[in-house]
Order: sequence, then structure tokens, then C-alpha cells
Amino acid sequence: MTTTAEPTTNELGRPRVRKEDARLITGRTRWTDNITLNGMLHVAMVRSPVAHGRIASIETEAARRMPGVVAVYTGADLDAEQSGIPCAWPINADATPPRHVSIAVDTVRFAGEIVAVVVARDAASAQDAVDAVEVDIDPIDPVLDMETALTDAAPVIHPDLGGNKWVTFPFDSVAAGTTSGQSADDAIAAAESDPDSVVVKRRWRQQRLIPAFMEPRSVVVDPTGEQLTIWSSTQIPHIVRTMLGVTLGLPEHKIRVVAPDVGGGFGGKLQLIPEEILSVLVSRRLAKPVKWTETRSESLVSGHHGRDQIQDVTVAAKKDGTLTALKLEIMADMGAYFGLFTPAIPVFGAFIGPAVYKVPSYMFVATDVFTNKTPTDAYRGAGRPEVTFAVERIMDELAVELGRDPMELREQNWIKHDEFPYTNAGGLTYDSGNYEAATQKAMELFDYAGMRQEQEERQRSGDPVQLGIGISTFTEMCGLAPSRLLGALGAGAGGWEHAAIRMLATGKVEVVTGSSAHGQGHETAWSQIVADRLGVPFEDIEVLHGDTQVSPKGLDTYGSRSLPVGGTAVVKCADRVIEKAKKVAAHLLEADESDLEFNRGRFGVRGTEKGVTIQDVAYATFTSHNFPEGIEPSLDSEYTFDPENFSFPHGTHLAAVEVDTETGRVSIRKYVCVDDIGAVVNPLIVEGQVHGGLAQGIAQALFEEATYDEQGTLVNGTFVDYTLPSAADLPSFITDRTETPATSNPLGVKGVGEAGTIASTPAIVNGVIDAVRHLGVTQVEMPCTAQRVWRAIQEAQGRSTQETPVDTHSPGAGLGSIDPNNPQGEVQ
Repeated sequence: MTTTAEPTTNELGRPRVRKEDARLITGRTRWTDNITLNGMLHVAMVRSPVAHGRIASIETEAARRMPGVVAVYTGADLDAEQSGIPCAWPINADATPPRHVSIAVDTVRFAGEIVAVVVARDAASAQDAVDAVEVDIDPIDPVLDMETALTDAAPVIHPDLGGNKWVTFPFDSVAAGTTSGQSADDAIAAAESDPDSVVVKRRWRQQRLIPAFMEPRSVVVDPTGEQLTIWSSTQIPHIVRTMLGVTLGLPEHKIRVVAPDVGGGFGGKLQLIPEEILSVLVSRRLAKPVKWTETRSESLVSGHHGRDQIQDVTVAAKKDGTLTALKLEIMADMGAYFGLFTPAIPVFGAFIGPAVYKVPSYMFVATDVFTNKTPTDAYRGAGRPEVTFAVERIMDELAVELGRDPMELREQNWIKHDEFPYTNAGGLTYDSGNYEAATQKAMELFDYAGMRQEQEERQRSGDPVQLGIGISTFTEMCGLAPSRLLGALGAGAGGWEHAAIRMLATGKVEVVTGSSAHGQGHETAWSQIVADRLGVPFEDIEVLHGDTQVSPKGLDTYGSRSLPVGGTAVVKCADRVIEKAKKVAAHLLEADESDLEFNRGRFGVRGTEKGVTIQDVAYATFTSHNFPEGIEPSLDSEYTFDPENFSFPHGTHLAAVEVDTETGRVSIRKYVCVDDIGAVVNPLIVEGQVHGGLAQGIAQALFEEATYDEQGTLVNGTFVDYTLPSAADLPSFITDRTETPATSNPLGVKGVGEAGTIASTPAIVNGVIDAVRHLGVTQVEMPCTAQRVWRAIQEAQGRSTQETPVDTHSPGAGLGSIDPNNPQGEVQ
């Protein structure tokens, strides 16, 4: 047998350049929009310009007569065939989710909802015909504010549901049995009357964000073969296949879904989207392949959004700093409809709400509310960033109330390393961690004491540029999740993941994974895992994914589950290959299995020089000329792994934030993060994930917000208006790691994809407030643009805010005219 490289050892932890990069960076790959099929037609969507109203008429004749146009369909044309888009996690099993149709039939409920479908021979003709469709809608007052939506006077968005509140999800640690003693309400009431205690209450606003992935969504459907084949820029090909079968009544085994290379998702492609269903319906009607690719403005207005919460946070503590109670009351904007996980997203934060802290009384209440906005759903972190922000911000506020250093207060209350495993007040058992080690390393890299000294000097001197220190000590739950727990919470699927390994005759290896990558580096990391386990050269391993015909079983990629769950399935599968190969090797070596040792891809007889490589065994299995009787001639193996627990990465993030008090300009002088993500497979991939996560979390703190006008129109629906940070807007991050391996999987990994996003937002906002708190500022709503920071300073000092200075170098500045009647400095 021959190999292309030497067997690999100690592959885990090696900083390999990604296999995928050569084709992805050069563009020599296959995105969905690159696919062209014979006779393919092009689909474009007509979208409602109105946020709420009844469809009076849709005039399509002019569009039908245009050159190249094949067909135009309205909701009335397709209603008999379409089915509601499913909600896989409604939280309340006793309630019926609102019907979410792919194309509106009689009522529109958000601006951007599809009202007609144009099919043409080329994309340009389809788009031209969209403009020729005349839609007449009788408007209904839109409901855009969550608190207004819950009043009796508000128009009801889904009359059949009776109101705009979907469900309230309560969690009380005492009632749940995760803590004993007083309920959070009772503990807070007791603290309010106790002179030796303090109670701090605050309201935070989590603004609405847009995932803004690099590659817009795209779908190609071919109905002409034995199977219905769908190519889609999706995170979830397996779930799309199942959901298409369920919603359209199609036999699942006749559906093939392929996710080719996918240019990012961040949760934004974690859906069965209306456009997928409509593309299938149109292609089947016309018996022709069709393609739909959205424009960027379509993506921003109609792809699901993230976050959008009002958070009322209450913390009680003894005056010595000991926490006694924490209560989180969350109001979450669902938008007009549910996606697959919409009502569950706020609930993800319920169980991790106590964070790194020992909280004797804990309560979480989430209320899901409908508004006439684009639906919300998972966005990087999905519920965990929101609750982490709430808790880390309130810890800073508590420190101010007590006159304590915010880091010392955190350390006083967090779980110590010798207390793991530790069951938090939310009922989750943290298996491992060391908050002290991560924090100590972060403070050293940051020069915490030196930064505090400089901050004091700037305050004494009245420097117009003030320095703030932002802290975030966080943990999250990754590796979504044990199937039995998901079932208990009403989820429509489990949390397992599948893998298969095929040993080829020439000694090469194919790894099939149910995890579907969209930029995470699966092909490289999975190759490293298998190379390390089997001793096969890294270069001799091919990783296959994203095609339900090649990888028929899987639950795909989200929630930082790929490595803890999907990677573990690969490890378990490799172990099965070794066990099968061991029987064949024993036969070839005329030895007993118990006398064999396996090391670096070689089976050897203990105490002798006799041995065979796993490649030799693979070839002997292929020929089966000299093969043990009664054993199947195959080393190929499969494994489905269902985790016993979540995994819990944690870390300490420190930000030095400078605020120009004369202009409100915010800049990040230094950012240090030390994360504990358990064992590391590839540090280069980890660094990329951390840097990308930091960029998105900082973007929420300083740059991004989806803004609607009074009519419910998204006013910043292009990248000209929706501000994303560039490299020039961000500092060079200082990153490091500590390592306490997870005990819930054999790799010891915890997950890294969401960590930076979860931790960085509160670190930056805490830093902004810390810089100007001595000026009387206690709150700046996100994003902390120059205008908002400047206004907060002026108002705290009792000065007029009628003339706002424009600093074109500051986050969010220079984006539009400045309106003195617009107190938040929104884009106009």
C-alpha cells in the first residue's frame, strides 16, 4: 500500500491551515447562485411595501405580458398547495402557532412579506416584471412597539390567537427545585426592607439586529429527476428536507437537499424559508428547474432578524457584596410570524441566566410578543448574548451601588474552580471550569491595575478623552443538546449527531458528517480528528457533508454544536473502525486480539516487531482473500452521538474604551479576551472564530441596529445605511486561552463559535458607561453611537442637545441628517 504522506501523530492542537481555504478564498467553488441547469427559469419575489393591511387586489397582467416572463403567481393561485411554515419549538405545547404562509393570501403582516412570485427566462426579466406588478393594500395601523402591542387598544396581528402576546415562560429556581429557600420575589422584597441589603433595578434594550451573512440566500430546484433536488444556501439541509416533506406532503425519501459551499449564516440561514417552499411549488407546476437568489436589500428586510428585547433586571445583595437574588423579566419581539425556533430563542437564556455566579434565588420570565416587523429567530448566540448582557451590566451597576471594584465583586460571587461540577440556579450542571485562571491571565495581559490608575489620572486632569474599563465574565451552554431535555422543553427534534467513516481500498479515508459547515472549518478539523485517531495521514482524508444523499442522517450546524456533538460522533465512529480492523489485523498477524496494540495507525503484536498498518488492513478487507470467517468484510462504521449534557465554555473579556466627551466618539484602545473552550483541535480555526465573534458582538455595542419608521418600513435596509464595522473600526485583539477539558465528550471540547459575540457586547458597553459615569451618565442605549453618547453626556450635565457635533470617524456618525427631535440619533 502507498500513502501520500507520513502517518500523523499529535494532530489535535496543531495549527493547520484550512483545507477549504484554497477554494473559498479564491472563489473556485460552487455557491448556490453559481449553479445553472438546462432550461432553468428564474424566480423573483414581489414583496409588500406595507407592514400591515388587507390585500385589495394584485394586478399581474402587465407583468405577464413582459418579454421573457413565463408566469406570475399570487397567494390565491398557490394557497391550495402551500402549507404553513412550521415552528419546530413553540414552547407552549397547548397553543397553536399562527399560520405562517409562504405567500400572503389576504393579509400582510410585515413590510417585505411575499405577495406574488414572478417566473422568467432570465433573472433581469424576472426583476423587471416585479416592478410591473401592482399591489393594492388597504392599510391597517401597524403595531411596532412591544409594550403598545400588549395594550387593549392595539390592533391584533393574528385575530385567531386573540391577542398579541404569544406566551409567557416562567422559571423560578425554588419552584423548579434548583435552589431552596425564598423565591426571587420574596428575597428581593426582603432585601428592600433590610438595611444591610441593596436592590438594584435597571431596564436594558437589546436592539434588533440583522445577521448580514456574506452570501445572500439562494435556492435552485430541479424537479425533473427521480428525486426532487434542492440546492440551498442553508445551515440545515437535513432539517429542510424533513420540513419540506412535512409541509408539502412530499415523500421524504424523494427529496434531496444539497448545501454547497455556504457563505456564512450566523443563525440567519437556520430556517425553512418561504422562498424554498415557493421555488419548489413553482418548479413542480412548470416541470422546470428554477433559481431564486435574493438581493441584499431583500436579505436585510425579509431574512429573519435577531435580538430585539426589553429587559427588566433586578439584583439583590448584601452590603458586603454577596448576591441574594436575581430576577430577569424579558419581553421579546417575535415579529409578525414564527420561524423554526422563534419563540424558543428567549428561553435559551433562562437556564444560563445565573451565569458564572452563585445565586440562591433566581427567577426568569420571558414574554413573547407579536409586532408588524420581520420575524426574529436565532442570531449568533441565540438567547445567550441577551441574558449575558443583562447580567454583566447589572453586576457593574451593583458594584457602583456598593462602591466596589466590579471585578472584585464578580470574583466574590462566582463559582470557584474547586466547586465543579456545579449545578447553577437554572438547573444546569457545569462540568468544568476555572474562572479564576482565565481572569488572572486576562488581567495580566490587560494591565488592569495600570489601566485603573490611568483612568483616575484622566478624571483628575479633566482630559476631554476619558478612559473606561469594560468587564465581561461569562459562560454559555453549547453543544445543543441532550435529546431528552429538548423533548421536555417541547422541541420538535433531538440533539444527536451522526457520522460515518469509509475506509477505501487504497488506504484513503472518507468521513461523512451530519454537521453542515458554512465557514467553520469542518473539513480541516474533522480530518485532524480522524488522522489523530486512526493514524492516517491528514492529506489522505476527505470530509463529505451538506448533501442529504451523501450524508443521509444529521441535525446540522448551529448552537456551537458541531465539534462537541458532531466531532464526538466522528471520534466514536473512528473507534468502531479500529475495533473492526483489530479483528482483521489479529487474523493477518496470527495473533490474539488481546495481544495487539494500536499506535500511530499500526497494529503491532505486543513484545514483537510484527505488525500491519490500518491501510494494510483496509486493503486486505477489500480483497477478502485472507479474511477471518464469520466477519463482515468491511471496516466502514457509523455512529450517532446523543450528548449527556451541554458543554460550558467560559472566559473573561476586558475592554479599554476611550470616549471623547466633546464629540461622543467611542474608540477601543485595547481588547483582551481569555477564553476557556476546553481542548483545542485547531488553534488557527479557534482564533478565526474568536475574532469573528468579537467583531459581531462589538458591532451590536457600537454600530448595528435595524430601524423602522412609524409605518413599519425598515429605513436602513441597505449596507449604505445598516452599519457594519470594517477592519479599520476594530482594534487588534489580544487573545489567549486557559483549558479545563469538558467531561461530557471524549475530545474535551466545549465550543467556540458564539463565545466572542456573547462576551464582547457587555464588555464594550460597560466600558463606555465606565468612561463617563463620573459625569453623571448611567445609561447609553445600544448602539453607543457618537450622537447617543454625546447626548447622554449633555443631558447628564444639564446642557442642551439641540446642536449635535458630527464626528465622521465615530461609530454611527455621518450616516444621515441630525434631527434635534430625534433623541437617539437614529438614521434618517
